[in-house]
Amino acid sequence: MLQKTGRGLLALLLIVLEWTRPSLPSPLRPICDLRVLNHFIKEARDAEVAMKSCREGCSLSESVTVPQTRVEFDVWEKKNALEQAQEVQSGLWLLQQALNLLRTSVTNTALHSHIDNSIRNLVSINAVLRSLNIQEYTPPASAAGLEGTWTASSATDLLQVHVNFLRGKVRLLLLDAQACQQDVS
Repeated sequence: MLQKTGRGLLALLLIVLEWTRPSLPSPLRPICDLRVLNHFIKEARDAEVAMKSCREGCSLSESVTVPQTRVEFDVWEKKNALEQAQEVQSGLWLLQQALNLLRTSVTNTALHSHIDNSIRNLVSINAVLRSLNIQEYTPPASAAGLEGTWTASSATDLLQVHVNFLRGKVRLLLLDAQACQQDVS
């Protein structure tokens, strides 16, 4: 567990160091390097696999609201950067709320480290978004009014949504972020 936490913290540290470093010519900022996101996706998959193999003490106490993961590219591309960012940030917020509930529902201590790591990674992704000058998201009082959501009733469904959301909308947002566009001059 300590090794996984260390890797996540190392990735975040590299992001922050690059962000605060004096400007040197480089082809792409590390916060735009998708290897960091790929690392988070791998850890989300690890949590999903661990949950699928769990036999006892690994259920969700109640259904949770989660973001839709399906991306309709023609609709996505018509949205402006702010709308895309808000959709991703609301999805990250929903996932964080759902994972917090899962953490309190699961009694299998072997899964706690995977869930904790997933929550920390969502916090790190939000830090990356802030460092890309994406406007900070203000969560609603309740998830009831959010568009583009559905309900997950099992822990494995929740963790599958987590993986797919990172692979889909989060990746698309980072690929299109203005701060990540390379100058071609």
